[in-house]
Amino acid sequence: MPPIDILILSNGPGEVSTWVRPVVKALRQQLGNDRTSVRISVILSPCTHAMGTEAAIARSYPEVDRVQSPEHFLSFLLWGKTAENWDWHQKGVVLFLGGDQFFSLFIGKRLGYRTVIYAEWEARWYRWIDHFAVMNASVKAKIPAPYQDKMTVIGDLMEDIKSKSSPAPLLNNTSDALIALLPGSKPWKLDQGVPLCLAIAELIQAKRPHTRFIIPVAPTLNLETLAAFANREKNPIINQTGWVGACLITSDGNTPYLKTDGGLKIELISQFPAHDILSQCHLALTTVGANTAELAALSIPMIVLLPTQRLDAMRTWDGVPGILANLPGVGSVFAKMINLMVMRKKRLYAWPNIWAKEEIVPELLGELQAEQVAQIVLNWLENPAELERIRERLKSVRGQAGAAWKMAQIIDEQISRELLPDPS
Repeated sequence: MPPIDILILSNGPGEVSTWVRPVVKALRQQLGNDRTSVRISVILSPCTHAMGTEAAIARSYPEVDRVQSPEHFLSFLLWGKTAENWDWHQKGVVLFLGGDQFFSLFIGKRLGYRTVIYAEWEARWYRWIDHFAVMNASVKAKIPAPYQDKMTVIGDLMEDIKSKSSPAPLLNNTSDALIALLPGSKPWKLDQGVPLCLAIAELIQAKRPHTRFIIPVAPTLNLETLAAFANREKNPIINQTGWVGACLITSDGNTPYLKTDGGLKIELISQFPAHDILSQCHLALTTVGANTAELAALSIPMIVLLPTQRLDAMRTWDGVPGILANLPGVGSVFAKMINLMVMRKKRLYAWPNIWAKEEIVPELLGELQAEQVAQIVLNWLENPAELERIRERLKSVRGQAGAAWKMAQIIDEQISRELLPDPS
C-alpha cells in the first residue's frame, strides 16, 4: 500500500481535546502505528474561543506526527504552504473536526484528497464532500435524498470521553457534594467570574459545611494569574460588589488551593482535560463557552453565569461587533451598546440549550447576586431528583458513544476508495 496522509482540520480547545483526541487514538488502533504507511497531521484554524495552547495539546498526542498552529493557517489556505514546508503523500484524506466546513472542501481539492466531515448539527457542501460522519439521525434527515448515502450516523465523539469516566456517586440529603467552578480562561470572564463563584461557594458551604469545591484550571492560566483575580488589591470589582476574595496556597506534594476570606479551601486542578474529576461532580457553576458542551457531554448539571456588573467586559463578538468593541479608546462604549442589544434579544448561550432549543440548564444573565445563585444550588442539592432530571435531559441532547471507532472505520473505507485505480 502506498503511504497515506490523514490531515485533520480543527480549531478550538473543545474540539482539540474532545474530538481530535479520541479520533487519533481510534485511527491508530484501526490503521496501525507504522508512520511510514499512515501519517497523521493536524492543522489548526483561528478560533475566537482559542486559548493559545491548542497546538501544544495536539502535539502531546503520541498518535499525531505533525501539528501546525493557527497563526499559519491563512497562508496555508491561500498558498498551500505550511510554515515548515511539509511534504504531502500522493494519496490521503482530509478530516474535518472543527472550524469552517468549507476549509475541508477547499483543501481537499487542492491536495487531491478525499474529504470527510464530522457534522455535529449541520452538514454543508454535501454535493462535493465525499462523506459525512454525523452525530445523529436528525442531521442526516436534513439532507436531500440523492445525497443520503454520503451520511453515516456515528454518534457523539464527546460521549467517548464520558464512557471512560466514572459517573458521580448518587447524592442524597446527607451526603457530601462535589461542585466544579469554571469561571473561564479570559480576563473579561475571570475578573467577575472568580470572585462571584467564590462568594457563591462560601454561601453554600455555610449551609452544607462538607461540600467540596474544585476549579479545573484552564491550560492557558498559571495559578498566580488565576489567583490575581481573587486578590482584592488587584481586582477592584471584589470590593465594588461585595463578592469574596482569596489567596493562593501552594505546598510541595499537596494540591494547591484558593483560601477564601472565610477560610473555605477550593482545590485547583491543573490536569487537562480534567474529565476524570469533572465526571465525579454533582453540578457545576460555569461561564459560557466550550466548557458548557464539555459539561453536557459528561452529563453534569450546570448553572450558566453571565454577570453584567461590568457591561463592557464581553468583547469577543465575531465580525464588525468584535472590531468595534476592541477599538482603542472607544471600544468600551461600543461594547456596552452591543452587550445591551444582545441582552434584549433573550438568546440562548449555553451549548446544551442551543442544541435543545430550550433552556434545560439555567442561564442567569444580569447583575447577579451570590445569594440568588447559591439558593438555586442549595435547592438542587436538597432535591437530588431534580439533578437527575437535568442529567437525563443533558444525555438526551447528545448522541451515542463509540463514535471515534466508527469514524476510524469511515476513514479506513475512504482510504480504500482512494487507492482504487482511476477508472479513466
